[in-house]
Amino acid sequence: MSIASPLLRAVPRKCQPSLGGWSTSLPCPMSPARGRPMKRLHLAERSGLDNRKVLCRGFLGGLFGRGGAATKQSQKPSLEDNLGPEVDELLLVETSQPDGSKAQILYRNGGPVAAADLEKLCTKVGWPARPVAKVEAALRNSYMVSSLVLRVSLPPLTGSQGAAAAGGEVEAETVVSETLIGLARATSDHAFNATIWDVLVDPEFQGQGLGKALVEQMVRSLLRKDISNITLFADSKVVDFYRHMGFEADPEGIKGMFWYPKF
Repeated sequence: MSIASPLLRAVPRKCQPSLGGWSTSLPCPMSPARGRPMKRLHLAERSGLDNRKVLCRGFLGGLFGRGGAATKQSQKPSLEDNLGPEVDELLLVETSQPDGSKAQILYRNGGPVAAADLEKLCTKVGWPARPVAKVEAALRNSYMVSSLVLRVSLPPLTGSQGAAAAGGEVEAETVVSETLIGLARATSDHAFNATIWDVLVDPEFQGQGLGKALVEQMVRSLLRKDISNITLFADSKVVDFYRHMGFEADPEGIKGMFWYPKF
């Protein structure tokens, strides 16, 4: 896979996301491509679950359930099992060079997202162009906006490292760039219901479990806010992607209805 940043060309395997057996060959879990059949998916609420604690190690702590390949479970952990604390930022992947420079992929819950950056990302995944003013309004009026950011940074200057050894003040590393590589947003009535929109990951970073991490972390954030009726619209090619995270198509015969202007 081609990676834009040279620092991420050889991400150590131990830093790669753990997918719990989920295939990385699936397409990006984007929202519906225009002109294709769509499914409205609903996050299934599971009843009768035991209140077990899930110990997680490595990638994202508790995001993918219990860590360790040797642990065999009778039942796959669900998103409700271990919500964990609310976080504004999570380090998903990090790789570094001998000179101390680093590239990191960060998950962010909230924080500013420029509409122009989102539209650039939409263009990369092949979505039709949208008016930037409308994209700005959509972001501003969303209940929740979560993003994936590629951060490239340089180490502190040599002089500052010497100051550290002498007990002096240490300069922070220098952030060279931050690039939006993924996004999901949700609208909500702030009480019962939420719908997830615009799920996308830069094609150069797909296949690492980042889309799964993005959606699951957003679902957990909604559940922490006591919003449990969570829906989304999925392209027919990625319905199975969402099913593996607990979403159901047409639960109990419920159908999504659409109205389009006739012009």
